[in-house]
Amino acid sequence: MATRQTSSRPFSGAQDRGEATFFLIMACVMSATILAGFTLNIATGRSSFAAPLLVHLHAAVMLGWIGLYLAQNSLIFLNHVALHRQLGWLSVLMIPAVVTMGLLITRYSIQSHGGPPFFDVNQFLISNPLHLLGFAGLASAAIVVRRNTGWHRRLLFCAFAMLTGPGVGRLVPAPLLIPYVWYLTAVLPALLFMGTGALADKRRYGAVHPAWLVGIGTVIAIQIVADLFAYSALGEQFTLWFIEGTAGAQRPLEAFFPPL
Repeated sequence: MATRQTSSRPFSGAQDRGEATFFLIMACVMSATILAGFTLNIATGRSSFAAPLLVHLHAAVMLGWIGLYLAQNSLIFLNHVALHRQLGWLSVLMIPAVVTMGLLITRYSIQSHGGPPFFDVNQFLISNPLHLLGFAGLASAAIVVRRNTGWHRRLLFCAFAMLTGPGVGRLVPAPLLIPYVWYLTAVLPALLFMGTGALADKRRYGAVHPAWLVGIGTVIAIQIVADLFAYSALGEQFTLWFIEGTAGAQRPLEAFFPPL
């Protein structure tokens, strides 16, 4: 009777073709999700190239990170390990750039028009930055443990998964999902992508690498902390202070269905 063969050193093989193929495919899927969301926004006229310079800079940085992540997975798939290691040092510059531009675009969005109308202002103001910091923490940890292939590639996967929310949010009828939009577009997709990775490990190796649990735990912990603060009296006061005197203060804190 035929049996499925598994690696004698699970999670550690940089040259494992099956694993490299999986990570490349998932890199493509996550990247396509993000790009599809923003492309749909442009196609439907919900965004345009007439946006302020800050928006374009944010887009350029995000495209740079997506390109780097795709390139790194492609290089491993093609067995160009040395070039992968050299190119990987770009992430030391890209990670803080992604976080910085993400924070700046969050401030611009909230203060210029109150952020997406289908999010509570206080939830968006607190959750979005914390998710960016979660991304940075996971990605930075992946760099620190880069010599351990199993941890390195899975932590980077988890970090990238945390950035898929904006793409998903633009692909779904977000106003119809109020009041659960944030959880369904920012939290759930990240957990599903990480869960897919965990299931792939279970199928290939018969065990789940702990990096997936770290990623999943990070997303859940961040959201619990974000909600506890955002919906506290202090969180609402902070939100009101943050938007005071700006155009964003003209909308209610609560999510609402935007006018057609």
